[in-house]
Amino acid sequence: MTRTRVKFCGLTRPGDVRLACELGVDALGFVLARGSTRQLAPAQLAGLRAAVSPMVDVVALFQDTPGSDALDAIHRLRPTLLQFHGREDDAFCRSFGIPFVKTLPMAGGPDDALAMSRRYPSAVAFLLDGHGHGEGGGRGVAFDWTLAPRLARPVFLAGGLSPHNVGHAIATVRPYAVDVSSGIESAPGCKDGDKMQHFLDEVRRADHQ
Repeated sequence: MTRTRVKFCGLTRPGDVRLACELGVDALGFVLARGSTRQLAPAQLAGLRAAVSPMVDVVALFQDTPGSDALDAIHRLRPTLLQFHGREDDAFCRSFGIPFVKTLPMAGGPDDALAMSRRYPSAVAFLLDGHGHGEGGGRGVAFDWTLAPRLARPVFLAGGLSPHNVGHAIATVRPYAVDVSSGIESAPGCKDGDKMQHFLDEVRRADHQ
């Protein structure tokens, strides 16, 4: 049986981090992108990192972040994976010496996403999201999953996922991982424990089917 990995993104509270780890999430995303409703201040990062259990990946999310700011956040958060949502090129993304995921906006269609993926040969995976070029993720915007392109790297599926549709999304795309933020929240940045559990239950159900 193939197991779909799960990433919860946009966490802002240590209690949510601890609960997500207890529930069995594979990775946690922390937003450092300017303008996001879930953007973290540098002073928050150490406390959030301390709440992460061993063997859970820590993902730092950037969008056109200056290199010096990214380095400071990396020093404080000690991520195991980076995620880039902006116009960063492959050289910038790999310059930090940490494996990275590049987001491919699907608003322009599968051909645009496929062409963009070729510009990032160093990416360890690609994240498909429903937003357009230059827009931030985490908007809860889904795209037509039947249009997901076949890529040469593992695929993270994001955009409008929730406990109610993640099973169908997995059956349609068969991604390596699913990535959810607003679909498990009671308010931006505030995760809901029942929704987190329900989401994980539905992923496991889809894998068994």
